[in-house]
Amino acid sequence: MSSSERQQQFERAIKALPGIRPDARIAANFGFSNSARVLEGGLFACTNNLETYSEKIVKGTGAPLKQMVLLCVLTFPPHDEVYFAISVGADIERLNTGLTKLFHEGEARNAALVAAAKKPGSISNNVKFYITDTGHLYFHNFDFKESLKEVQAKGELDPDCLARIDSIHFAIWPPAASARRSLLARSFVGYLGDLIGREKVHELKVWDEAGSVSAEMRRMPASIPIADLEASVKALGGHYPGGEVRRFHAALNFLQHKHFVILAGLSGTGKTQLALKYARAVHGLKSMKEIDPFLFVCPVRPEWTDPTGLTGYFDVLSNRYMVPPFLEAVLLATAHRDSPVIVVLDEMNLARVEYYFSDVLSAVETSETLQLHSSGVPLEGSTGTTVPAVLPLPENLFIIGTINIDETTNSVSDKVLDRAMVIDMSAVDLTGFFAELETRDPALKDARAACEPRLVAAQALMNPHNLGFGYRVAEEVVRYHAFATATLSQDADATVDELMVQKVLVKLRGAEKQRAMLTGLQKAIPLPRSEAYLARLLNDLDEFGSFQATR
Repeated sequence: MSSSERQQQFERAIKALPGIRPDARIAANFGFSNSARVLEGGLFACTNNLETYSEKIVKGTGAPLKQMVLLCVLTFPPHDEVYFAISVGADIERLNTGLTKLFHEGEARNAALVAAAKKPGSISNNVKFYITDTGHLYFHNFDFKESLKEVQAKGELDPDCLARIDSIHFAIWPPAASARRSLLARSFVGYLGDLIGREKVHELKVWDEAGSVSAEMRRMPASIPIADLEASVKALGGHYPGGEVRRFHAALNFLQHKHFVILAGLSGTGKTQLALKYARAVHGLKSMKEIDPFLFVCPVRPEWTDPTGLTGYFDVLSNRYMVPPFLEAVLLATAHRDSPVIVVLDEMNLARVEYYFSDVLSAVETSETLQLHSSGVPLEGSTGTTVPAVLPLPENLFIIGTINIDETTNSVSDKVLDRAMVIDMSAVDLTGFFAELETRDPALKDARAACEPRLVAAQALMNPHNLGFGYRVAEEVVRYHAFATATLSQDADATVDELMVQKVLVKLRGAEKQRAMLTGLQKAIPLPRSEAYLARLLNDLDEFGSFQATR
């Protein structure tokens, strides 16, 4: 849709509002050079050419305005636009008086110019309009003002050129941006509310949101053939040869009213990546670099002890309800019922899950509503959207959690596990992963050949002791090797030896039961640094009865 079409549609929507008079003057001001600008102490709305309006009133050839509506726009790069309409009706007499005064002042200036044998200037055709922080429309026909606060401080704000604003109606383009609207655009809407009063600022549904969301984003995962999803996940770089995609898909979709899966297991095996790639596959995206407006990643914080990290809270300083990503996802899923909205709670057991997740967990299980606040009216959210007091979890919301089991995490109670499908992701297929990695990036061929035998051997010895490593470590080892040998001209075997110490053997810890693992690694990695490193661990085991690589 072209900009002119958007402007015409917005103008038609304004004219159709019940409060707009048939004889209202609708003044459109949409050019880029006429874009609104935020100022200190207010807002520059537009410059409007009122043609011969003032002259007609003075000479009695025209009727005074009954209502005036200024159509304006503010652009936020790269593509968000806020269209807004400023309406003045109750205080229209003052507006008529002020514009007439501008005309007389212009005549006086022209007379002075003629007396000085100079060319006359414009009288009051081009009038600049501002919104003040007192809720007024301020207008003049002099130079542009950079700061309304400065004008007020100097006493230059002419009281005859102030008319109280009745309302502002706005619409944001593109409508799909309601999925992840620009925070700047939404903040600007909040700023308008601060200037004239939030009760006077109203959103218009001008454009069809559903029409701006692709058809592929308006389909539920259960309707997509699993073969298509597996192919898409693989094309996005996923390596899940053990049927993980199928199990994940079934676990997430077998119930219509509840979609909650936990991916557990070894760090670096692609738990989070499975969720991200699956979401993009469902939404029809072909690249990991494309922005997915219906995907939200919520990193869990260790200090979370209550639901506010997910469901938000009212901030008394800003007088707004703070909307974290999880709540934003719920609001989005509520607005777009035919699109699957996927939320990833990353590292969800860094905090006690039962503490911060209890309210959401209860809503997931019982289909009851989330209690967000106790206000009788919806509150303005920090993202610009309104936040109701209670909110049900919509059926198109898909929640995926990832958990690791190590010394930095908390155990997950049966209460949580019973309400989710838990999929273990600890199985690692290094050989198959390396083959796919080389296919995607042939430049890694030599590095793979040098690293793969050592890594596969180390994985086979370490994994039975729950000390194995995942695809993340394996890929980083290979890429480091390729970089070091090419850029630093390092010896291939010496680089492998260096990497085994820096990236793989640092995970080792244990007691007598792990002695065989250490001796096996010495034989599998007969490289100087690695052998010395393992010998130190064996000495610790002999002397202290236990060992830990990172002590």
